[in-house]
Amino acid sequence: MGRPTVAIVGRPNVGKSSFFNYIVGSRISIVEDTPGVTRDRVYAEANWRGRSFNLVDTGGIEPESDDIIISQMREQANLAIAMADVIVFITDIKQGVTAQDNEIALMLRKSKKPIVLVCNKADNYGKTPEEIYEFYNLGLGEPYRVSAANAIGIGDVLDAIYDKLPPLDENEDDKDTIKVAIIGKPNVGKSSLVNKILGENRMIVSNIAGTTRDAIDSEFENEFGKYVFIDTAGIRRKNKVSEKIEKYSVIRSLLAVERADVCLLMIDANEGVTEQDTKIAGEAHEAGKGIIIVVNKWDEYDKDNGTLEKYKKEVYNKLSYLSYAPIIFISAKTGQRVNKLFEMINSVASQNALRVSTSVLNQVLNEAIAIVQPPTDKGKRLRIFYMTQATTKPPTFVVFVNDKELFHFSYERYLVNQIRKEFGLVGTPVRMIVRERNEKDI
Repeated sequence: MGRPTVAIVGRPNVGKSSFFNYIVGSRISIVEDTPGVTRDRVYAEANWRGRSFNLVDTGGIEPESDDIIISQMREQANLAIAMADVIVFITDIKQGVTAQDNEIALMLRKSKKPIVLVCNKADNYGKTPEEIYEFYNLGLGEPYRVSAANAIGIGDVLDAIYDKLPPLDENEDDKDTIKVAIIGKPNVGKSSLVNKILGENRMIVSNIAGTTRDAIDSEFENEFGKYVFIDTAGIRRKNKVSEKIEKYSVIRSLLAVERADVCLLMIDANEGVTEQDTKIAGEAHEAGKGIIIVVNKWDEYDKDNGTLEKYKKEVYNKLSYLSYAPIIFISAKTGQRVNKLFEMINSVASQNALRVSTSVLNQVLNEAIAIVQPPTDKGKRLRIFYMTQATTKPPTFVVFVNDKELFHFSYERYLVNQIRKEFGLVGTPVRMIVRERNEKDI
């Protein structure tokens, strides 16, 4: 289920990021004429001829290098190759076929994946340069000459990618399915929760931290709706991530957050909120995802009168920026309150995707301004002209003012709280963008 993935690979400094940026229409990847600038894989959604796919930019592959960073880049690219439905192999026509290109071609042939071979930096229009013919020796089919910098030949490559994509999955863009990433540090019961939901031992469960090395999707449907549960590897502290395979498990977990609609942040009731939990929660918050805080192993926790409310208060004290996220106390082992998760997931996903009409939004804005006047500074008062919603997931609002410097964080927080009070927006971050306008332009 989901969009197919196209990975861009090649040795360093052949123009992979420039190619990536041109296709996705923005400079998402850093472009610099220095080998090794792109170290992590970068994801973006692309579309060609009505077909959407995930495009992955990777660090350059240097097959024989023992350098630690370069070795990590090679592992990243290997992971991208393993995930990809189609691989775009970028080479440099000016440098010709190098020994590294031959090694990479061997890796790609072994992958048995569809390959599109691209010869970049063919910057001049005109007849096909003779240099391109040696690239047939790579054994990867017809090479496509392009200039990513000058946007020459990109359409032909996209056509080739389109032709090699897997058949369209009727569920590829199933808007009724909610994608739920289960995140948290190792050994908090993420796989146990998925197993309880699915009613089968779909994941390997053990009490050894780090059993789940990958992000695994499980489709599930019940009376509440259709879901994809993404069980992720536990995210450890960076200084404890030593094995290469674990480094990429962390990356996969963070990518799972990116493609989720709702994140279930699982916390071990016996340990409480740890420093690592705050960092994991921060990733989901910054990504603008709907968030539910799930306190697991509640059946093992010693309780008395007022324990639950006291525990909630402690959680919010340590995760103050997640004050909007609901908390549920469960036991993945016994199934306690697990069924209540579905209604919460549905509600949070709906709130994360909520759209408010401009007229209703400005009515709330005017009421908020009447209650608390905008601040002044050195005799100059902030004037708020109007507000509109820019996007959803998360709800993002643009407010037009006379002077951005006067729009203090405290007043922004006040307006966000008024919007939450009026529309709920439980479980989702709310973003506000400030734009300056002259009064005569309004």
